[in-house]
Amino acid sequence: MSHEVKPMRSHADAETSTVVNGSHSPNGHHDYNSGHGGSVARFITPGGNPIDNTQPAFPVYHRRFANPSPLGLMGFATTTFVLSMYNVSARGVSTPNVVLGLAIGYGGLVQLLAGMWEFAVGNTFGATAFSSYGGFWISFGFLYIPQFQIVEAYEGTGNFADAVGIYLAAWFIVTFIFFVASLRSSIALSSLFFFLDITFLLLFVAEFTGSGSVHTAGGAFGIITAFIAYYIALAGMLTKDTSHFTLPIGDLSRASTPKSSQ
Repeated sequence: MSHEVKPMRSHADAETSTVVNGSHSPNGHHDYNSGHGGSVARFITPGGNPIDNTQPAFPVYHRRFANPSPLGLMGFATTTFVLSMYNVSARGVSTPNVVLGLAIGYGGLVQLLAGMWEFAVGNTFGATAFSSYGGFWISFGFLYIPQFQIVEAYEGTGNFADAVGIYLAAWFIVTFIFFVASLRSSIALSSLFFFLDITFLLLFVAEFTGSGSVHTAGGAFGIITAFIAYYIALAGMLTKDTSHFTLPIGDLSRASTPKSSQ
């Protein structure tokens, strides 16, 4: 018994491309290659996801990518929170070495992977941000690993604090770029980069001046930054399909879109 498989259409009547035996047919026009009593085709939906029935023994599938942003934000937030607690000398702890494993593993590697997955889903901003800060945490961890002898190289010079200050100043610039790029996204995301930029500013000034109070202030702003990141991550997981409620993030994309002329 033959049957027909129809291509999926979006609510906006976007173009649908159909791939049949290696050939593309845009605008929803498609041909079927009937064989063994059935029609076979591979459809590309407007979202870029394939629906394939070219293997009749297997069910029709619609491959989807999960949202990698909450994972990247959780890695960033957790590592930032722990280091910032050390920066404010919580419980009298000021030496940051314990955070190295977290910085390389969760804030570094996992966040870098989240950035790579953002490339797969087509989110250029997320891919660039997560990959960059994943690289930041990995490089920060390398600074304090004895085998790399980075700290030892500055012994007797008195330049280590200035070198770290320049390092943090570079990340202040990077973060400012992300802040500008996020101004049309959401209030929550823009706030995240704003507070992170203030954090880097205070920390590199503290390294240059040796001010303990400025260093503590940088840690306080880092804690605020971490909780904003936690909030955005939770908002990304509490979707209408998976939760009884959602969290507002202050979407700015619609507010800044000019109204179409009537």
